[in-house]
Amino acid sequence: MVTTGIVNMSSLDIRENRTVTNYSKLEILYRILWGIGKLFFRFSPRILFKWRVIVLRCFGAKIGKNVNIYNTAKIYFPWNLEVGDWACIGEDVFIYNLGKISIGNRSTVSHRAHLCAGTHDYQDISLPLIKQGIVVKDQVWICADAFISPGVNIGTGAIVGARSMVNKDVNDWDIVLGNPAIFIKKRILKSK
Repeated sequence: MVTTGIVNMSSLDIRENRTVTNYSKLEILYRILWGIGKLFFRFSPRILFKWRVIVLRCFGAKIGKNVNIYNTAKIYFPWNLEVGDWACIGEDVFIYNLGKISIGNRSTVSHRAHLCAGTHDYQDISLPLIKQGIVVKDQVWICADAFISPGVNIGTGAIVGARSMVNKDVNDWDIVLGNPAIFIKKRILKSK
C-alpha cells in the first residue's frame, strides 16, 4: 500500500471486478443472439440501409424513417439504441451503448466517431461498470473521429468538430472543437 500526502492508494481488485454480474440473464441471451444477428447487419451490401434498419429493429432498436446506417458501423447493444427520422450513422462509427444512446431527427454521426455510454468507477477498487446514456438531439453533426463521453447531452443543432473529445454537455447550436472540446462559435443556418 502506497500512501501519498492526500490520498490512500490501494491496489485494484480485478478479481472482484470479474466476478460482478454486469448484465441480466436476459441481456446475456440478447448478446448471444446479437452475436449471430450482427452478421446479417455487417455483411449486407453497403446500399441496403432499409435491410439494416430491419435487422436492428428485430433486436429492439427504435429507428425512425429514412435512416441510413452503414454496414461497417459497430453497434454494441441494438436494444439500447434510438435513432430519429432522416438520421445517419456513418462508416466505422462505434456505438458503445451499454447505456441508452439516443440520436435525434436529421442528425449525422460521421465516420469513425465513437459514442461511449459505458465506463467504470475508477474510485472503487473493484472498478464496477457504470452505464451512462448519451443524448444527441435533432440536427446535430458529430464529425469524423469525434469521441462523446458517457452521460453527455449534445444540444439541438450543435456541431462537434472532427477529432474532438466531448466530456461535458454541448448547448443548442454551439460548435465545439478540440480535446477537450471547447466552444468555438454559434451555428447559424442560412435560408435559401
